[in-house]
Amino acid sequence: MKILSAEYVLPISSEPIENGAVVIEKDKILAVGAFSELKEKYPQAEHESFGEAAILPGFVNVHSHLELTAMRGFLDTVEHDFTAWLLKVTKTRAEILTDEDVKTAAIFGALEGVRAGVTCFGDIGRFGAVGFEALKKNKLRGILFQETEFSPDNKTARADFEKLKERFSALRETENELVKAGLSPHSPYTVSRKLFENIAEYALAENVKITVHAAESGDEAELLEKGTGFFTKVYEKYGVEWQTPFCSPIEFLEKTGILQAKPLLAHCIKVSDSDIEIMRETDSRAAHCPKSNAKFGHGIAPFEKFLDAKVKTGFGSDSVASNNVCDILEESRFAVLSARNLISGKRFIEPKEAVETATLGGAKALGLENETGTLESGKQADLIAVSLENVAQMPVHDVYSALVFASNARDVQMTMVAGEELYRNGRSKVLDEIEIKAKIKEIVRKMKEA
Repeated sequence: MKILSAEYVLPISSEPIENGAVVIEKDKILAVGAFSELKEKYPQAEHESFGEAAILPGFVNVHSHLELTAMRGFLDTVEHDFTAWLLKVTKTRAEILTDEDVKTAAIFGALEGVRAGVTCFGDIGRFGAVGFEALKKNKLRGILFQETEFSPDNKTARADFEKLKERFSALRETENELVKAGLSPHSPYTVSRKLFENIAEYALAENVKITVHAAESGDEAELLEKGTGFFTKVYEKYGVEWQTPFCSPIEFLEKTGILQAKPLLAHCIKVSDSDIEIMRETDSRAAHCPKSNAKFGHGIAPFEKFLDAKVKTGFGSDSVASNNVCDILEESRFAVLSARNLISGKRFIEPKEAVETATLGGAKALGLENETGTLESGKQADLIAVSLENVAQMPVHDVYSALVFASNARDVQMTMVAGEELYRNGRSKVLDEIEIKAKIKEIVRKMKEA
């Protein structure tokens, strides 16, 4: 048993506690409260103080692609053309990087998350086992969503589904207490209606968690609503038969039945008020990725409307190939500032709402709120300590404001999952950082020479 104390403790489920503490026994939280009271109640417990810092639940990154970590900065010159970006990603994965390279990159990406206070990932992987291994190696909590291949033709739906189910079943057999498997039908423009229907039926029958890229770009909206644009040319090139639904991406997903599985919908930039109402009614969740959205110039997702409609919403970094960093504090700041800067906004999003989204919001979006997301008795001991002693953070008048507007990943002092410390003061306690960095540099050298 041990007591961790700090100037601030943020349970999220209740108000901040000044000079607070958290009591941990094995993998669970035993108690949360004022340090003076808990020290008296548990006099035999080992005590450690983080001083000028905030202890809070670990961040939940609900949308990432860890297997793309080796491409950080590699695609920046084509980001103005989303289709060119997608083609370069696909070509690089298929022709330059080996399976071992992708695995190394994923482990490295998960390590970055640990150092940034991320204790739980919702990760999507075309090479599903790779991300699964990355989360396990770093001892993180999370869901690895096995992604579909390019499969927009109804004629191949059954074969596509059987292949996907085989890969998913193999992952499910290797689940542990921390890492579970889910499915990711990639998007409305890469997955046929029949395949969506097959996945929906299977997910409901087998209680499988689902995530989908949805309403992410103008090209996607044009395809679904008008049947024109870039993707029609791709279909023609590959001989894909496509029937335009003439509706929004969210309406299309509802028609396929996939929203009955309460999926996590990533991006949701091109959504109307009626789309948000569909999400609310079906209990579909939103992965808000403000920095990635902005970097592509796709637009600003209606974060304020998600919150006000009570849509379960978490923050996602997306891949570092499209964001460059995995930093949920920075994501929180960008989300708040972007929302406040919208002319259509009705109110100011507060820092407290952003911290809640980064923790409990993410846990709810992944359906893991019974395990993580708050500091409460009986919950898993997934928590972090963020230093508040940098001159750029002081003075602290409001702890939520200090975290969102004056802090970043480098202020994280300690990361813990299920009661085990994974990171402390610049050093992973799980991986050999020197070795993994050397491997990444070798992969980069190969990419430059290709």
